[in-house]
Amino acid sequence: MSLLNKLRHVLAEPPPEYVFEFSEAGIAWAHHGKTETGGFEPLEPGVISVSPVRDNVLLPEKLQEVVLKLVPPSANKRRRPAAVILPDYCCRVAVLDFDTFPSDPAEQQSLVRFRVKKSVPFDLEAASVSFHEQPHPAGGKKRDIVVAVVSLEILARYEAPLRQAGLHPGMVNISALTMLQMQQSASLEVIAKLTGRALSIAVTEGNHLRMFRCVELESVSPEEVAAVLFPTYAYVEDEWKRKPERLLLCGFGALGGESARVLEAELNTRVEPLRGAHGAPGPYNAGLMGYLQGMGMEVAA
Repeated sequence: MSLLNKLRHVLAEPPPEYVFEFSEAGIAWAHHGKTETGGFEPLEPGVISVSPVRDNVLLPEKLQEVVLKLVPPSANKRRRPAAVILPDYCCRVAVLDFDTFPSDPAEQQSLVRFRVKKSVPFDLEAASVSFHEQPHPAGGKKRDIVVAVVSLEILARYEAPLRQAGLHPGMVNISALTMLQMQQSASLEVIAKLTGRALSIAVTEGNHLRMFRCVELESVSPEEVAAVLFPTYAYVEDEWKRKPERLLLCGFGALGGESARVLEAELNTRVEPLRGAHGAPGPYNAGLMGYLQGMGMEVAA
């Protein structure tokens, strides 16, 4: 299991038969078989409540019912491969900079765990810590390490209904990270993704993630979003000595137009909706759409 499988490794293997993106609102899904289908199955309120520090699946029986509705019984006992896309707010993602980074995997794991230990709100010994290496903007031996951490208990509760349905959840990722497959610009840019009250902010440059944060808003409004984005913009300008070229919005729905006007004025930046090869993602399927675009798949609902 890896939260941060690089796309080139994923593409080297056959795609999983099923892909599921979980959220409090429901499950966005895709099936890769003789035909490619997909859709969105809503969940009753209270089935999932996203948090990084406690159980997310509050009504496992209800979640199991929905998964079994989406996954017909298999004719044989072989577990079919599935990909799982988790909500951003149940995980912790960080971009760590290192002057040098060891080549030994055990040393890498130990060093990364040491750096993130004080920044996660749960026991790191009972967590999955995955990471991948990317070049640092300064070049040389410096490296940026993208790290994703999730409680093993939280992860197990999302995987359980899939295992009960005869699936093997071999690839696990995070919605905002798979969403980035839809963003192909080489420029320094910011993506703001809204899912319920969870606001994820990704600073990207080319194919590299430079900064990430996810916060839970007290209320969902353009002004509240601007208040979170303002210090991000200030940090980026101070750190990179230049402004992001544009802000991309994902999942804002009816708030998109008003948010764009407020954010353009408050941040003095160009604001556009995020669009992928198959259109603009919504608040609950951005990870799925990014994953499918990265895999070169088209799914008809």
